Amino acid sequence: MKKTLLFTALAAALSFGINAAQAAEKLVVGATAVPHAEILELIKPELAKEGVDLQIKVFTDYVQPNVQLNEKRLDANYFQTKPYLDGFNKGKGATLVTGVGVHVEPFGGYSKKWKSIDQLPEGATVAIPNEGSNAGRALLLLQKNGLITLKDPTNALATPKDIATNPKKLKFRELESALLPRALDQVDLDLINTNYALEAKLNPKKDALILEGSDSPYVNYLVTRTDNAHTDAIEKLSKALTSQQVKDFINKKYDGAVLPAF
Repeated sequence: MKKTLLFTALAAALSFGINAAQAAEKLVVGATAVPHAEILELIKPELAKEGVDLQIKVFTDYVQPNVQLNEKRLDANYFQTKPYLDGFNKGKGATLVTGVGVHVEPFGGYSKKWKSIDQLPEGATVAIPNEGSNAGRALLLLQKNGLITLKDPTNALATPKDIATNPKKLKFRELESALLPRALDQVDLDLINTNYALEAKLNPKKDALILEGSDSPYVNYLVTRTDNAHTDAIEKLSKALTSQQVKDFINKKYDGAVLPAF
């Protein structure tokens, strides 16, 4: 009798475990490694308790996370600003949508040749991202620091063709964002997205010659499709990404190189 009861209890426990595993909803989220994937790893255990099996797919570029989300190979992504997303949607005829804003990564300019922006010589070579909104962001930062002026001073999608004045006759080298850290030895000034700067062991607060302030409008968002933006799993992910746990983690780990946006 005891063996029968024990067997029944074990079977029930096994059945419960299987049902619980089956009940967990898989959520595949694309992200760049730093800080996005690190933040997602932080909240993964908490989401598991809530029945969400968070699977993180790490990308080294900014194109594929949107392509794969649009093709429904991802459920969401977390790596980009709204101007960048707007450019992708317009260029690809997509309708991806922003969800919660999580953090700001102040964009900076770095140099191994010069210790201050004032030392930048005439004819200096400046590397900037070649993607629309990131290129515009770099040029706006250069404008803010008096190095150039743009025909439209507010154009977030500006390219070097939109420069009105260039007193130091700066020469621009446009590269994929992920490749910019590798060009640091080859140029006078390198405008690098903070996630790639952190991966390259650069400290924006200490190493950047010019840096966006905390008033930067370039918030990094969780991005989804219109068909799944309000699902239960996405809502749980959104809540976890804007929790006090995440805010404390960002402040402690990145020490001002990344700033909470909530």
